[in-house]
Amino acid sequence: SFISIVDHDVAVVYEELMPVPFWQDLKNRGFKFAQVPKEEFWSMGPNVLALAPGQCVMLEGNPKTQENLVDLGCEVVTYTGREISLKAEGGATCLTRPVLRGKK
Repeated sequence: SFISIVDHDVAVVYEELMPVPFWQDLKNRGFKFAQVPKEEFWSMGPNVLALAPGQCVMLEGNPKTQENLVDLGCEVVTYTGREISLKAEGGATCLTRPVLRGKK
């Protein structure tokens, strides 16, 4: 992952892999970016799952990315993923499936 949208106008991004026109388009739409530093890319820093607007879950061990999210007003929950995420290379977004809930 190089981007995860976590709120209506907030994205977690690893800018080194982000196409410039895409970055510019999001910026023009008013997005704010929680930057992922290079040292947190390989520990799945950009792989963040939105649970609700401004609420997200991410792999622990990416403190700067987490801090950048909190600074933008996001509530962040972390999980330990030494076995399933880091060894199997599946982050929070890869380990989930969308669920469509109907009204009762």
